[in-house]
Amino acid sequence: MNSTLKAASTRTVTIELLALDLKTCTRCVGSLANIQRAIALLQDVLEVTNVQVSVAQRLIESEEQAHQYQFVSSPTIRVNGMDIALETYESQCDSCSDLCGCNGGVSCRVWHYRGEEYTEAPIGLIVEAILAAIYRDSVAMVSASNTYAGVPDNLKQFFDSQHEPSIEPDSTCCFKSEQATCCEVEAKPECCGTVTTEPATGGCR
Repeated sequence: MNSTLKAASTRTVTIELLALDLKTCTRCVGSLANIQRAIALLQDVLEVTNVQVSVAQRLIESEEQAHQYQFVSSPTIRVNGMDIALETYESQCDSCSDLCGCNGGVSCRVWHYRGEEYTEAPIGLIVEAILAAIYRDSVAMVSASNTYAGVPDNLKQFFDSQHEPSIEPDSTCCFKSEQATCCEVEAKPECCGTVTTEPATGGCR
């Protein structure tokens, strides 16, 4: 009887880590490690509150996936669907810039927590987010769906570099999705580098 009641009262807290890279990016790999440390620190609390924690790692590899998951900055951590960061701050990420090889580099998330700035998700912030989910205090977290404004240019550039290797890394022109209308045909070699698909229209910016 007691075991049945215990099983019925078990709750699950779901943590999602959304990232551009989970192998070489120090911010993403470090944030994943800090998630695991936070869970380890909370083991006693999780046991007495009969809460299980599930961790999902999502590698965002395209603009379509970014739209699907309302992804605006890497890495993103959500607890029960709520972003643990109240605001988005970024700085240039050397790891992802090396992966991208694109002009200007790639900016990834930095975390502001209790007056300090971190390039990896702070363990204290993750602990507080899990505790808030356990005690259903969602006021301190922000739903991504309420603030999503589309895929930022920073991420579009990263995805373009991964899926269009024929585009020169130092191109000063627009993204692949814009090249059909960014400039006239004769200007494309200077503007966009070598383009294999003829544009339907002109229209320089």
